[in-house]
Amino acid sequence: MKRTAKPQLPALAERLIYSLAAVVLSLLLATIVMLIAGYDPLKAFGAMLNGAFGSANAVANTLSKSIPLMFTGFAFAVASKGGVFNIGGEGQLYLAALASAVTALALDGLPRAVVLTASILAGMAAGGAVGALIGAIKAKLRINEVIVAIMVNYIVSLFASYMVNGPLKAANSMTAQSEAISSTYLFATVIPRSQLTTALYLGIAFAVLIFFLFRSTRLGFNIRAVGENAKAAASAGISIAATTIGVMALSGMLAGLAGVTEVLGKYGRFIDGFSPGFGFTGIAVAVLGSNNPFGILLTSLLFGALEAGSMKMSYVANVSTNMVMVIQGLVILFVATPEIVSQFVRRKGGKRNG
Repeated sequence: MKRTAKPQLPALAERLIYSLAAVVLSLLLATIVMLIAGYDPLKAFGAMLNGAFGSANAVANTLSKSIPLMFTGFAFAVASKGGVFNIGGEGQLYLAALASAVTALALDGLPRAVVLTASILAGMAAGGAVGALIGAIKAKLRINEVIVAIMVNYIVSLFASYMVNGPLKAANSMTAQSEAISSTYLFATVIPRSQLTTALYLGIAFAVLIFFLFRSTRLGFNIRAVGENAKAAASAGISIAATTIGVMALSGMLAGLAGVTEVLGKYGRFIDGFSPGFGFTGIAVAVLGSNNPFGILLTSLLFGALEAGSMKMSYVANVSTNMVMVIQGLVILFVATPEIVSQFVRRKGGKRNG
């Protein structure tokens, strides 16, 4: 009798199942850690859930915290499609945030549509310039992009810090920050008395655009071709250098939007050190979402919920907010481990065959 082949899950669905399993395992391990430390995990997770989704304002807070993670997740995913590891999201979003704030302040008095559009584009251009620089150094000088991006992160963040501690510092302010941007030029608030703004819709729109970029355009095909097999792509006439620089510029623009939406949506000015590490957390968001834009929307929501619920978990169950970092770290570990093991097995198998 002929054996019928077992139906195979689509690759994306399989990766998302692994990601979900990673979340479940991380929560189970966090539960064990809490029990050993003498805490009540049911009380802790109940408080966290309530803090993230227990009211309209809690949901708004969760969504607000997920917005910058969406953009940094998109940034890392797009670069990964082109075979580039963009760890420079932090520097890209800082320069973008500074550029958008300076633009909005410089154009004060002009119509809202003009100023808001110019500020968003200025931020995207600044983030894209940082990304393109890293891509150019990788493509032209053959220097590893991770090393370059880490150095550029320091340079850009320190430059931004200097600007708001010096020439751009708000008058009579004890804090390193720019002057306040007129509320006329900020993203509209979705839920009153919350930090959730229409930047959320911008994130969803970019998820759709990125999906169609890689599904239906020549540029998306070229990026994927270079990422999957650079030599074959070059043989087909695709410029590796131009594609690498281009994909890093695009990645930088997306990371820049994380900074832009924080300045024009949450703070209304540039504040030194406003990012708690969005550029790095976005890497975990992208990996957990399998570098799929819609998967990234879901995982950014998860990380936003963890962050939003951590404060309530802290004062209701007396569990440190650092437990959220433990959970996030475990999620990353469980997602990364199968890939590391499979690569190790492939290499061992290759050596035996050789």
